[in-house]
Amino acid sequence: MNTNASAIPAARAQAKTRDHYRIFRTIGTRWSDNDIYGHVNNVVYYSWFDTAVNAWLIERGALDIHGGEVIGLVVETQCNYFAPLAFPQTVQAGLRVAHLGSSSVRYEVGLFAQDSDSAAACGHFVHVYVDRETRRPVPLPAALKSALESIL
Repeated sequence: MNTNASAIPAARAQAKTRDHYRIFRTIGTRWSDNDIYGHVNNVVYYSWFDTAVNAWLIERGALDIHGGEVIGLVVETQCNYFAPLAFPQTVQAGLRVAHLGSSSVRYEVGLFAQDSDSAAACGHFVHVYVDRETRRPVPLPAALKSALESIL
């Protein structure tokens, strides 16, 4: 009998619905997003996560990717897939902050086909905010913290 807890499979994740997320961003699929199997390749989903989060932060004035003293480094990411997406669909990325620490944030992102209430994929990633030069964690700047709190 194996008593190793990691040998026990985790319960299968469930797709979230739109009401789980605070804001949405529309993302157009591209012909090149599809793979040989006729649906969007899994690596593209992570790109959409990055796009949804960082575009929102930039639009809110909470992140200066070119000259800011603080940058976010992704230290953890995960995605569960529930239904295929494919070009030429329009995707809507739902976003919320699930946890806000002193120098880190866990974002949850759901990817939806345009008219679907159930996510085709759900995932998360964790940013640790660091000094651009030293790459050491720093407290969240006030503007960034305020923006993140609005979708917590």
